[in-house]
Amino acid sequence: MSKPRRYLFISLLVLFAVGIAWFSLRSTTPEVPPAIKQGYHDAMEKARNGQPGAARVLYQQLARPDLSDTRRVLLHAELPNYPSPQALKLADADLQSPLVEVRQAAIRSIVGLVPNGQRSVLLGPLLDDREQTVRFATANALLGLSPDDLGLYFGPLQQVIDEYEHFLKSQPESAETHYQLARLHLHNAELKEAQQALDQTLRLDPGNLPALVMQIEVLDKQGQVDAAQQMLARQLQAQPDSAYLQHALGLWLLHHGQNELALLGLSKAVELAPDNKEYRYDLATTLHGQEELEAAQKQLQEIVQRHPADRKARVTLINYWKESGQLQNVQVLLAQLEQMNPDDPALQQGL
Repeated sequence: MSKPRRYLFISLLVLFAVGIAWFSLRSTTPEVPPAIKQGYHDAMEKARNGQPGAARVLYQQLARPDLSDTRRVLLHAELPNYPSPQALKLADADLQSPLVEVRQAAIRSIVGLVPNGQRSVLLGPLLDDREQTVRFATANALLGLSPDDLGLYFGPLQQVIDEYEHFLKSQPESAETHYQLARLHLHNAELKEAQQALDQTLRLDPGNLPALVMQIEVLDKQGQVDAAQQMLARQLQAQPDSAYLQHALGLWLLHHGQNELALLGLSKAVELAPDNKEYRYDLATTLHGQEELEAAQKQLQEIVQRHPADRKARVTLINYWKESGQLQNVQVLLAQLEQMNPDDPALQQGL
């Protein structure tokens, strides 16, 4: 065979091989129907507003192989309100994404979808992720879990915490690096070191409220209850209109068994930040603990009205209404929940 013919033959073979590969790729990547391709904004609106069919369209979008990374990350922020085996499968799949941002978003989804004791089984393998930022995000998601909850991942988590600590200490000094160091020390019950890191945080950023509240927690754990109380009182005197501090006061009093006084702080926090669903939820559950069932129900109703997608408040309200025998209200909320997400575990368990 002459050289020109040989080159032509080789070129044809290469083209044929490329064609086969392209056809194979096309045949293994299912075509996304146009209606689903164009359904992202509709899915986001339904998910954020707790509308009928929200879970179905949210899952459809996350299952798309052609979805942009930015949109995938935003969808994961909504997923914890729509738990189901399918939701967990989608989040777990994205833990393997080649994109760091998507893996981090999936980690946050898992935290919202899975109880503490089961979380380490899904997230533990990412403590060995090739990207340092993903390893650190995984460590943050597992901080605070007990050794029993961590199981086989107790050791690997400690290794990543050590790596994270070394990384933070190598960074330029800032309030944020000291605050993150304090979180690591608190997880390891290194209370003296946590206190020192928080002192540095507040030296650089005196108005850092999360650091102030963590410092109160550290003082408590060291048995310095009076010092913790005095610090909280000083901060509240300086910032009486801080919803964050009023909420912290309520939780602190609750932790110390002063439930009736705790209600004052929690109520003030809600008054100052009426749209904060976490503050209102803590007020509702505290009211329930004080057997003020009707008042607790009203707070949860307010959350569901302001934040229709909030599953935690909705499911708790259903339980509270069942307690008081308001079965008609229970049926209404259950019907809404079923329209939003027919595979919700609460429905499957016969809530």
